[in-house]
Amino acid sequence: MDIPNLSQNPQIIPTLTLDPVSPPKKSKNNKILFFIIIVLAITSGFWLSRFWPLNDSGDNNISTPDAQKNIASTENISNAADLIVGQSYGDTGKSFTDTASGTLVKGGINGEGTHTLQREGGKTQNAALTSSTVDLDLFIDKKVEIKGETNSSTKAGWFLDVGVIKILE
Repeated sequence: MDIPNLSQNPQIIPTLTLDPVSPPKKSKNNKILFFIIIVLAITSGFWLSRFWPLNDSGDNNISTPDAQKNIASTENISNAADLIVGQSYGDTGKSFTDTASGTLVKGGINGEGTHTLQREGGKTQNAALTSSTVDLDLFIDKKVEIKGETNSSTKAGWFLDVGVIKILE
């Protein structure tokens, strides 16, 4: 059963047609606003990092006042007798990633490095050492713990640049 239209002037409802080819137009203002927000975020992040830098709290805990008391320079030490067991010597301003313990001996490995760290496990575990901050000659034949950075090597299994050295025995 059909419902009759009782109105004398029938109302025509316009149909909404979408054009499937062209996407809806975005406002140019949105792009400009997005660009301004990105530039402000990068700029404020840069300047905040300059005024409030993060503290460098590496594995060696040099940033604590107690740790700084236990670190000395080898510049004023003339012989190995002046060294103190448990004292750390070297560069306090850096955080070093690599640590090793053993006995320090003169001479490198296969001509690489100035000194060798003899570690437990035999010759395959030894490390060739060099240092521009610590006088390694003062620590010969002492059991030490070293902290430094690994360098690339073609002749030695492990080649370290020593930054901090601590006398264990």
